[in-house]
Amino acid sequence: MKALIALFPLLLALPVHADWQLDPGQSRVQASITQLNGEAPQTHHHQVRNLQGDISSDGTLRLPLKLSQTDVLERFGELPPWIGLLANTTLVTLEAQMPPERLDGLDIGESLVETLTFSVQSDMVNQQESVPLRFTREGLNEIRVTHAEPMAIDGRALMANSTVRTVMSLLGYQEIDEHVPVTLNALLVNR
Repeated sequence: MKALIALFPLLLALPVHADWQLDPGQSRVQASITQLNGEAPQTHHHQVRNLQGDISSDGTLRLPLKLSQTDVLERFGELPPWIGLLANTTLVTLEAQMPPERLDGLDIGESLVETLTFSVQSDMVNQQESVPLRFTREGLNEIRVTHAEPMAIDGRALMANSTVRTVMSLLGYQEIDEHVPVTLNALLVNR
């Protein structure tokens, strides 16, 4: 019994790390693509919604992305059933390191900016990209994640990827602006 009582203060002193997960209903990315082919440039907005991912106790943030999370399939109307199987397959997984104790230490209303280096991993792509993100504690178990500065994807790099170019062509994009602004609005929750 004395041993258990002696361990109690030690247990209180150990750091407690939250099990941070993205809330799919409140986590999305939007890209604004300007179509250059045609009489005048036209800007279209596309979304990747229902972002799902978590930060493990070792600080690894994993964010798998599927075609079904995009608004792309909605634009095609009725599709064959086999597309549904393909749409729910993970196309790419983004990974980064984010120490959970940095999030745990935020007070309500407090923010921090952290530049995360995301590894993009798929069958055809293996690259890294640094992204400055703002983490703001909104509640005891909620942290809002937004971009800390304007973000954009290189339209030329998008169109250089044969898979992306094929999807873009199916959507009617033959030529796009090289500057594709991106906005992130996500919510991490302590589950």
